Amino acid sequence: MQIHDLPYPDPGVPDARSGPRFLWWLGRNQLGGQLRALAWGLLHFASVAALPFCVGLAVQAVVDGSGARLAAAGGLLALACAGNALGDTFLHRAAVTNWITAAARVQQLLARKAARLGSALTRRVAAGEVVAVSTGDVEKIGWFVEAVSRFTAAACTVVLVCIALLLYQPALGIVVAAGLPALALAVLPLLPRATRRADVQREKAGRATELASDTVAGLRVLRGIGGEELFLDRYRRASQEVRHAAVRSARMWSLISAVQVLLPGLLLIAVVWYGVHLARQGRITVGQLVTVYSSVMVLTYPLRHFEEIAMAYSFSRPSAMRAARVLSLERTTNTGGSRPAGIPSGDLHDPATGLRAPAGLMTAVVCGDPDAAGRLAERLGGHPSEPGTPVLLGGVPLDELPLDSARTAVLVQDKDPVLLSGSLRDLLDVPASGGVTAREALAAAQCEDVLDALAQASATAGDPMDVRITERGRSLSGGQRQRLALARSLITDPPVLVLDEPTSAVDSHTEARIAGGLRGLRSGRTTVVFTSSPLLLDRADRVVLIHEGRVEAVGTHQDLVRTEPRYRSVVTRETDEERFAQGPPGHGGAPRGAPAGGSADDEATLRGAFEDIDAIEEIEETA
Repeated sequence: MQIHDLPYPDPGVPDARSGPRFLWWLGRNQLGGQLRALAWGLLHFASVAALPFCVGLAVQAVVDGSGARLAAAGGLLALACAGNALGDTFLHRAAVTNWITAAARVQQLLARKAARLGSALTRRVAAGEVVAVSTGDVEKIGWFVEAVSRFTAAACTVVLVCIALLLYQPALGIVVAAGLPALALAVLPLLPRATRRADVQREKAGRATELASDTVAGLRVLRGIGGEELFLDRYRRASQEVRHAAVRSARMWSLISAVQVLLPGLLLIAVVWYGVHLARQGRITVGQLVTVYSSVMVLTYPLRHFEEIAMAYSFSRPSAMRAARVLSLERTTNTGGSRPAGIPSGDLHDPATGLRAPAGLMTAVVCGDPDAAGRLAERLGGHPSEPGTPVLLGGVPLDELPLDSARTAVLVQDKDPVLLSGSLRDLLDVPASGGVTAREALAAAQCEDVLDALAQASATAGDPMDVRITERGRSLSGGQRQRLALARSLITDPPVLVLDEPTSAVDSHTEARIAGGLRGLRSGRTTVVFTSSPLLLDRADRVVLIHEGRVEAVGTHQDLVRTEPRYRSVVTRETDEERFAQGPPGHGGAPRGAPAGGSADDEATLRGAFEDIDAIEEIEETA
């Protein structure tokens, strides 16, 4: 695989059982690139290691006064220099290729996993950790993958040089052969502490990244309440902790580097001292002493790769563990039965809670716990974060459907939908049935003012659909982002649409119009809305109250307000004192702020309130 061939047609199925296994899997899948880098590395290091022998031959030829041997030594020296240049150039090229292709493979794997899991990914793994894996961790993993071949070439060169020195000059060769393994293994006792400090640094850096992401995402709200300085102080403290951890980690790695400089120097001193002693005794020639001395000096270069591979592995192992943890997440499926063909139709039923959404109707779900509502919405989409009883669509378990079929059948919009950067036309360019146009979806979601705002924001764009929306829609208000996300869901026109608090950030008048538009556009289609807004609840065909994970009541909004105290306390934000003052549950009670005159007065009051809202809506539509 070359860089110009990226991305991979298929990045493969990773071995995500552990970090080391994942690194081994990456190396095996780039065997061709590793072998090319190893070959060029052997040429490069062998050429570097041959230079001392050429110099030794030249020195001895000068001492002996042999011009022929001096010319031969010069030719060998020129050949070694050419091999060094050629090997170094193509080794760097092959190593960078291995690094980039490994990083690209990991990024493709992460992107594929994120696409398969959807919103369930951030429910299982912190968003900051996902960001850290897809950015910094990918680089560290690629670093180790490309360093393996260079280290292997360096290790082979060191072994070959030791053997050559033993054959060339056994007396000094024994000293070098005994000292080099000690140099290579001397840093091993320091590696565990260096690794722990590096892990602490990465952990603190991940926390700081997550804090920064949350601060940037909520900057508009923080400025509104004057809390930006508080969060900036928190980030300053977090960044200082990262700095202190980085300094502690750097101290340990600097100690390892110092050891790698000190010990080769000591070995070099020992070789020179012993070599001079042998030369005085006449046991070795001057050329042999120069050759051995130069070889020890040159070997400090490949020995540096022992330190590099130790650093690369220490940094990449926790990164690979985090990547493997993300890649090991799977969609919760029930593989016990055979997968049905096609997309089923019919009622949407959750046996765990007893929730049933009849086909073709709009069902509103009231749940006092927003987190429980989010988990239930996720279950209804067919990809729950935890295993359990599967949701049925037309009697067919959703988790037995292929992922594409499940997502085509049921679309779930989270309470915090994300808008990607790009034009509004790109935002609405999603897989759709074709039954709903962009204009109809935007009108139902009440996005007229959003179009006007986009048109005013860009004087050069003639069509608001071509105006660019910034990352995550930060140039828009929360209500505008929510309405655009709703329009994106509506234009998809799925057989089953699940909306989790789709109007929580809009005002009541806009919410009333959205309720009417949603009801009209989704007529005859199955729609499930998780909400506690009376404006949406009154438009639903049926309302379901879920309490402590089970269906407690089913009916219309007005009936449940009169007869179900739990429902009324959630919808009207009624306190315990107010509910107690209105009498026991059997008397029906009254909504918060209503006169305690009886159920007939309560109904009249409630009906009047909704008639007023309808009247306001008609006036605004006429205007």
